[in-house]
Amino acid sequence: MKPYYLLALLPFIAILGGAAFVNKVEPYVLGIPFFLFWIITWAVLCSVIMFIIYRLDPINKEERQ
Repeated sequence: MKPYYLLALLPFIAILGGAAFVNKVEPYVLGIPFFLFWIITWAVLCSVIMFIIYRLDPINKEERQ
């Protein structure tokens, strides 16, 4: 397995594993409970991480050329 494929595990671990630690209503971040902010943040970061994996994967480089 390529090392950058391990990046795909990061959102999975953060959302499921981190949920046990951040399952709090307070503090509020941007007017929403912290847990909801955590989930939204990782949903956005998941897209960013998948884009990074896409750009690093040599199979996709061949298709772009």
